[in-house]
Amino acid sequence: MLKKEILAMILAGGQGTRLKVLTKKNAKPAVPFGGKYRIIDFTLSNCSNSGIDTIGVLTQYQPHRLNAHIGIGSPWDLDRNNGGVTILQPHMKNDGGNWYMGTADAIYQNMSFIDRYNPENILVLSGDHIYKMDYSKMLKFHKEKAADVTIAVIDVPIEEASRFGIMNTEPDNKVYEFEEKPEKPKSTKASMGVYIFNWKILRKYLVEDSKDKESSHDFGKNIIPKMLNSEFSLYAYPFEGYWKDVGTIQSLWEANMDLLNPENQLNIHDESWKIYTANPTKPPQYIGNTAKINNSLVVEGCSVFGTVNNSVLFPGVYVGKNTIIEDSVIMCNTKIGDNVIIRKSVVAKRVTIRRNSVIGNSEEITLIGDDEEIKSNSIIK
Repeated sequence: MLKKEILAMILAGGQGTRLKVLTKKNAKPAVPFGGKYRIIDFTLSNCSNSGIDTIGVLTQYQPHRLNAHIGIGSPWDLDRNNGGVTILQPHMKNDGGNWYMGTADAIYQNMSFIDRYNPENILVLSGDHIYKMDYSKMLKFHKEKAADVTIAVIDVPIEEASRFGIMNTEPDNKVYEFEEKPEKPKSTKASMGVYIFNWKILRKYLVEDSKDKESSHDFGKNIIPKMLNSEFSLYAYPFEGYWKDVGTIQSLWEANMDLLNPENQLNIHDESWKIYTANPTKPPQYIGNTAKINNSLVVEGCSVFGTVNNSVLFPGVYVGKNTIIEDSVIMCNTKIGDNVIIRKSVVAKRVTIRRNSVIGNSEEITLIGDDEEIKSNSIIK
């Protein structure tokens, strides 16, 4: 039997309803981000850079684009015979089959995949967060503490702590209490949804949880509180760095804008920790003699003849003459005509915006969905 020290399972089946039209035909982890990436690229790149070579990606809602993007894992050096990346979707078994009913149930339904590699530890991750993290350092912490469970935590402002699962810990980071979205949080150590479990122990709890008809089959609501009550050794691993759950249009826009800050902690230009992706075959960008570009990401395949300020342009975007784009995210293959004004907007893929139109109002974020056509002289605020 194969033996792995650690195996990663990425939960990537979320519908992401708060991203509205961006997830109408797309799983949340497959939503475009940062000019050339998809959200899941950050988790996959973290695994690759951390030396984790065996990964299961659990998909469910609208999986086709996500599956096509991951393929056999070549961009992340995960196209391997022994390990690599495997897409795991709900499937029929001898006793029938169900959709994944929660985060814990998703892992439970794929125990046979995990058992194939006989791992000592299992790393459970979310596929819809933007961050860079060396999981090998977390594994080292996990082993040094002789922990049964290690939960990555990030310090959040006390006024935001009630939005998260909060860890209350001893001075050595041992967890003595876990509170799911408490009204009056006792600490600011928020769970990042990044867990390392001893697989033998977790496997036992997953089997027991599957038989509990009252359970939500969720790690935060069920598995972790039960393990804590059983006096297993749980530790909080403190993470310092950029981390963002891009689960809303506001947070997705903010994360894109963060990339334009030269002091941002994420730093996608870091050669020592590259973010890998499947690159489109596009010609070089073309910047016309009437173009003005300031503090923006403009990637391959773009043609710009207007003004672009503090914005992110994805491959294949066309910007017409006398057009002004400010504080906006313009996704793949969108065509913007002449004399258009776009401010503080997220414009999805393959949108056509005809001449003399005005999109956005510089206050609230304006969202335009895939394949929409905005007629000439339109005003959308």
